[in-house]
Amino acid sequence: MPSVQPYSIAVPDQVLERIRARVADYQWHEMPDDGGWAYGANLDYMRELCAYWLEEFDWRAQETALNRLPQFTAKVDGLDIHFIHEKGSGPAPMPLVISHGWPGSVSEFVDIIEPLAHPERFGGSVDDAFDVVAPSLPGFAFSGKPARPIGPRRIAGMFADLMREQLGYDGFLAQGGDWGSAISTWLGYDHAMLCRGVHINMLPVRDPGGPQGPEEEAWAAECERVLEAEAGYNHQQSTKPQTLSYAMMDSPVGVAAWIVEKFNTWSDTQGDDIESVYSKDQLLTNIMVYLVSESFNTATWIYYGRRQEGGREMPPGGKRVEVPTAAALFPAEFILWPPRSYAERLFDLRSWTEMPRGGHFAALEEPELLAEDIRVFARSLR
Repeated sequence: MPSVQPYSIAVPDQVLERIRARVADYQWHEMPDDGGWAYGANLDYMRELCAYWLEEFDWRAQETALNRLPQFTAKVDGLDIHFIHEKGSGPAPMPLVISHGWPGSVSEFVDIIEPLAHPERFGGSVDDAFDVVAPSLPGFAFSGKPARPIGPRRIAGMFADLMREQLGYDGFLAQGGDWGSAISTWLGYDHAMLCRGVHINMLPVRDPGGPQGPEEEAWAAECERVLEAEAGYNHQQSTKPQTLSYAMMDSPVGVAAWIVEKFNTWSDTQGDDIESVYSKDQLLTNIMVYLVSESFNTATWIYYGRRQEGGREMPPGGKRVEVPTAAALFPAEFILWPPRSYAERLFDLRSWTEMPRGGHFAALEEPELLAEDIRVFARSLR
């Protein structure tokens, strides 16, 4: 039975005051003098960001902006799932569920939802409109917190329930990057009767048969090299997330540093100038979503949940995602895309778009490029 209820973000003043006090009281320490961002979150930039946080950042303005988007909750598998639901223009908008990842949130989608739902307002055709559903993942932000870790495959089942049982859609397109790409993949794999197509901007799964041929083997070796330098967070969150939580749940600056370092490293920045891509307001709004909802801990659990589900590899036996699939390849994506031959063993690949710029957080970095690629792909499914 549908349980959809309207929702509005309304953070109590005392929560904001506590966060502000913790930032103001932070005891700064040292950084190697040759550091830059090579050792992690840059100390000079963190000082600058935190000064702005205290002196200029206005959460209430960002809260108001988020609340302009229609938000709801619905009970799914025993949890309240928070979601944005922007109904599209025209007589036949295509249902689209767009899923975020870590360390992102639905705040990533503020510049893409309206162009997808109402393309005619941006010089496009109403025939390309979508009903956009953007949930907060279980354990993230304003969604309920599971009692124990769950992974992307189970979340895909929850989102299928949200779309069909709670919102009444008999079919939809699934899109995502980061964890959203894994959730979208499992929607296409396990729920093909509902999921009409998958659009991903990160490759989330691996072929259990491994790489084949020199080109794929070279890609796999390069992936290992990159992950050796970049996947420390992944190992911690996949194995001992609770230990990490005690520091992070006590330190807004710690959360900010843990998240900001990823936005710098994984994005298509000019050198190490993170603000060549993002404003301080964008960065802090996403950070604050984790802080005001006290969800940093449970948001990390999805890594442990995936490990329990079997990890990155697709199930053995040769079955692939058989619904039409589109891949959007942004050049600064740190999870390196394989040769197309590898992806075609995992998906019924219909579209392969090599983007001119952009990185891991495509909806926030390059909303116009991503939205147009989704529209082009969807035309083939309408």
